[in-house]
Formats: sequence, C-alpha cells, structure tokens
Amino acid sequence: MMNRLEIANLELYPVETGRFRLDGGAMFGVVPKTLWSRMIPADDKNRIPMAMRCMLVKSNTSGRIYLIDNGCGNKFNEKMEKIYSLDYDHSNLIDSLKQLNIKPEEITDMVFTHLHFDHSGGTSDYDNEGNLIEVFPNATYHINKRHWETATNPNDREKASFFPENINPIKNSGRLNLTEDGVNFEEGFGTVVVNGHTEGQQLPVFMDDSKTIVYAADLFPTYAHVPLPWIMGYDMKPLQTLKEKKEFLKKAVEKSWYIYLEHDAEHEVITLKNEDGKYSMDQSMKISDIE
Repeated sequence: MMNRLEIANLELYPVETGRFRLDGGAMFGVVPKTLWSRMIPADDKNRIPMAMRCMLVKSNTSGRIYLIDNGCGNKFNEKMEKIYSLDYDHSNLIDSLKQLNIKPEEITDMVFTHLHFDHSGGTSDYDNEGNLIEVFPNATYHINKRHWETATNPNDREKASFFPENINPIKNSGRLNLTEDGVNFEEGFGTVVVNGHTEGQQLPVFMDDSKTIVYAADLFPTYAHVPLPWIMGYDMKPLQTLKEKKEFLKKAVEKSWYIYLEHDAEHEVITLKNEDGKYSMDQSMKISDIE
C-alpha cells in the first residue's frame, strides 16, 4: 500500500532523496555527546545518519504538483561525497519520483523551506558535457523573499551552506516567485516562517477540520531536537530558535499536530508530548498512519 495521506483535497507523498551524515557535535550545539549519542549514535568520525526526506503534494483542486525541497542532488565530487557519506543506494530524488509516476518536468511548483545545499541541491544537475541544467524546467520556484536576500548575500558564517550551482539556476530561470511570510498556496496548504536557523525559513503546513501536519524542515531536523535546548550549532540565531521552539511546541501539543521530519533517518512523522514541562516525542509513524 502506497505511503500517502489525503488532506484538504491534497495528496501528500514522502520523497526520499538519499542519506548523508553530519557531525553530531554541530548538529546538537551545546548538548554534550554523552547525551545526544544516546538518542542518535555517531560513527567513528562523530557523524550521525541523516535523511533528506522531501514531500510531493498533488492538488486535486488546482491540478498543481508541488515538490517541497529536493535534497542535495548528485553534483558532489568524490571528496565531498566521502565527507558527507552520501548514500544514493538508499534512495535518490529521480527514482523516488519515478516510483510515484512523476517526471521532473511535471512538477509545477518547487517550494523551498530554505536554500541550504541539502534542501536545494536537486534543483540542478550536469549534462553529459558538464553543463549545468535545471532538473525541473517547468516549475515555479517559491522562496521567502527575506531568505532569498540571505541566500544571495550571505554572511561569512552561513555562506558555506549556499552553493552557487544550486542558486544560480533558480536566479536565471525567470520563474522565481519571492513569497511573503505566511504565504498560502491554496486551501489547506499554507506556511509559517521561522528565523532562528536561517532568515526566512518557511515551513509548509497542511490542515483540514480534523488534523494539522507541519513540515518541520530545520526547526526540528530530528526527533532528538524536540527538547528546548537541543539546538543545532548551524543555527544563525540560536536564542531565536529557542523562542520559536517554545511557541511551536506549546501549540503542537495543545492542538495535537503531526510533525513531518525531513532529516530524521528513523522517524518520518511524530507527535509530541509535554511531561512536567519537558517536551519529547510521543508517537512515531508513517504519513499513511495519520488518521
């Protein structure tokens, strides 16, 4: 049975685009390894396993086919593949779309949470002559306008996360749509914006009268990042992230939100609980398990 969810006349499908590894210390900031390694064990290079789990959204109202983020792509050289321990045997973007009977040219809208390389690298590829080409030639690229300014004029600390070969094809496409905070794409499909990880990160939100699913992107990259102080060293403004998490977690528990995790290698969707003021994962499930 296909792993899918119908909500608000939309069909949601997970799209796995590969596995990679990042330094556990960087992923958990000030949290000691003795604590975070109990949640997600590291390899001999101190790296933890990470998913790049995107999402395909089919609209039965507008006929549009959205793709939310697209992984890191396959433009890395051998050295970079080793650094990040890229695993395309697990999955890759094009094969995952093919399993859903979707061709890249059928994607009408690319919705980016943000443009760090592990979220936007699948935008482009190299042809047989080594020329950079667009993978989704008919898609409109939707990016928060404040984040676009950050991505195209990054500070010295964040610039290593923005690759020109990912961003320039978007810039030159003629199909860039800079969105306002909290844009609504159509009924049942909106966004909320958070700024701690990077300025203008937009999180897709899907809702109907009975349930809400939030695509957590890098606000909660894994289930282990639910506790308040468990914040990535990659975040530009960690105190802002802390504030955003406090507000988000309170609402998520009160309203029984489902959290779709982009980077957790083991957990696709989780629910949350609050026990004596401490937030943690309650249930773990596939998107098709949501009722």
